[in-house]
Amino acid sequence: MNKRTIQLHLGIGACAACLFLILYAIPYWISAPSNMRNIILSPRFWPYAIAGLTGLVGLGMLFTNRKSEGDDAPVNDPIEDPGAGLIRLAGMAVLMAVTFWLLPRIGMVWASMLAFASLAFLVKTRHPKTALICAVLVPLLLYGFFAHVAGVAIPQGEYVRLP
Repeated sequence: MNKRTIQLHLGIGACAACLFLILYAIPYWISAPSNMRNIILSPRFWPYAIAGLTGLVGLGMLFTNRKSEGDDAPVNDPIEDPGAGLIRLAGMAVLMAVTFWLLPRIGMVWASMLAFASLAFLVKTRHPKTALICAVLVPLLLYGFFAHVAGVAIPQGEYVRLP
């Protein structure tokens, strides 16, 4: 597959996911009280926001795919060892089990950091420094927002507690 084909499939998939979420999944599967004072704390607000952003990203991918004049070169080289995929799959299963085991002990934020960094190296990312920075910053920023702005309790560990 070349870049244009992948971008086209991802754009169509993102738009389809957006429509499914907005038209069916969120209205029927997420219940919210009608007397919410703060719309940001409503259980439906963030799913609608994420669905809308997903649709915008999908439309952006479709629009840029229409304009771009890319080559038809394949994205990746053919895989020489098909068994490597099974090893990565087993590594992912071990990573999920270890993350599940670590969650009650060190908390959601620290376990998420370790899982994100481990996954980045399991899939052999081309940008290891960026992956490590994101592995630390994304869980911390999400914790800061949900714990201190939205007032949602984030599971803390037995050994390490965040303020």
